[in-house]
Amino acid sequence: MMHGREESDPAIVATKPTNGAEQSALEPVEPRAGTKGNAGEPSTGRMPSRGTVEQGLARIRQTARERRKEKFTALLHHVSIEHLAEAYSELKRDAAAGVDGLKCATYEVDLKRRLEDLHGRVHRGAYRPQPARRAYIPKPDGGRRPLAVAALEDKIVQRATAAVLNAIYEEDFLGFSYGFRPERGAHDAMDALIVGISRRKVNFILDADIRSFFDTVNQEWLIRFVEHRVGDRRIIRLIRKWLKAGVLEDGVVSISDRGTGQGAVISPLLANIYLHYALDLWAERWRRREATGDMIIVRYADDFIIGFEHESDARRFLEAMRERLGEFALSLHPEKTRLIEFGRFAAENRKRRGLGKPENFTFLGFTFICGKSRRGKFLVERKPRRDRMRAKLRSIKGELRRRMHQPIPAQGRWLGQVTAGYFNYFAVPTASRAIGAFHHHVCELWLRALRRRGQKDHTTWERITQIAATWLPKPHITHPWPSDRFAVKYPRWEPYALIGHVRFCAGGAQQ
Repeated sequence: MMHGREESDPAIVATKPTNGAEQSALEPVEPRAGTKGNAGEPSTGRMPSRGTVEQGLARIRQTARERRKEKFTALLHHVSIEHLAEAYSELKRDAAAGVDGLKCATYEVDLKRRLEDLHGRVHRGAYRPQPARRAYIPKPDGGRRPLAVAALEDKIVQRATAAVLNAIYEEDFLGFSYGFRPERGAHDAMDALIVGISRRKVNFILDADIRSFFDTVNQEWLIRFVEHRVGDRRIIRLIRKWLKAGVLEDGVVSISDRGTGQGAVISPLLANIYLHYALDLWAERWRRREATGDMIIVRYADDFIIGFEHESDARRFLEAMRERLGEFALSLHPEKTRLIEFGRFAAENRKRRGLGKPENFTFLGFTFICGKSRRGKFLVERKPRRDRMRAKLRSIKGELRRRMHQPIPAQGRWLGQVTAGYFNYFAVPTASRAIGAFHHHVCELWLRALRRRGQKDHTTWERITQIAATWLPKPHITHPWPSDRFAVKYPRWEPYALIGHVRFCAGGAQQ
């Protein structure tokens, strides 16, 4: 426990040294805005307000930032009634129900009493999570991805606990980690990757994927990793309860000592913690100590891309990474992990050796291609993966059949939302043709659906074009160029920034 003034302040978490944490391996992430007002003063009153909750999380972040080698021994008191209410408000109202069959519309009828009861059970140790309900969603390759749908109260407690833990780990996670983190998304990861390939000496790309990561995580290793920073045994017990709650499928509850239950609210954070210690810290040390040339890293959950200047570095890293992951019960997917020649000089080098065009690789739903701009300069092109587009069109086709006899305005409103959602993700600067093709195929599917409504329906292409102009968004690029957005988000990393030398790495920097 800490001593002096901090011990007398109930809002300051107690800490003690962690086991073997390395300060030198940490990579700075972007700075946070400072807290306003009297955030450093002790809280008053027995019922915390929303502002008090935010102050508590701010103090956790500050302590985590200043004391990277210490662990937190008092955290559960931050999971207050107000915090549970805030977590509940962030849940999707139409989310699938768990084994309890409970949805938000029913739970919020007597919300205050329910949250007070839930808060009491959590703090007395009487809270017992229910098994997650097994559900499946289709994958683009035709398979099915298993999900674990938690009960409503489990979602609430997990989200509140995750917010507290995020306040700690967002100060620890490295800059090249992007998946399931606040204010970081898939497009931020792709921006960093493209900027890194374009501006550093990248000649080879290692496209790596961990086999069945969420199903193979070793739970004991996971708990040991969490204990590096969390010394509150009540939080540890909560996490153990969620891991051991099991999954209900076909009336049978199965409990395993592996996996984190993909689909659970707490699962992405636990996955990032696991990979932070099992992979990220090690990879950053390898980059600093073993690499003989430039090396960039971008990780999004269990899917990551590493760029190298030298092929020898890439092969040595791949073999070392296999061994490293094996120590923590993980393995690389043999079909989804490959080393290819890719970068500014890849096309020229391969042509000189009598080889074909550089190979492509896929990442976060896009195919990355070595291309050229209109001026003939190297350009990393992105196009939506064909299998993803085909899967989306098949889904739209099936839904249009179910909505066949709805009025055109009803069909148009739904189809407009679907098309806009597709554009919001895939409409990047180098994908204009693919976006136009998607819009064209959607119009074709809509035309066929209308013609099937009756033998006397003679809807023409001219007519469907007019209807689409009314209800569907026009194909247009919604995202800026990666270098432009990256420069806005990380201006200090630009070559022309008026600061001292900064070592660039995709998604992070070291002074």
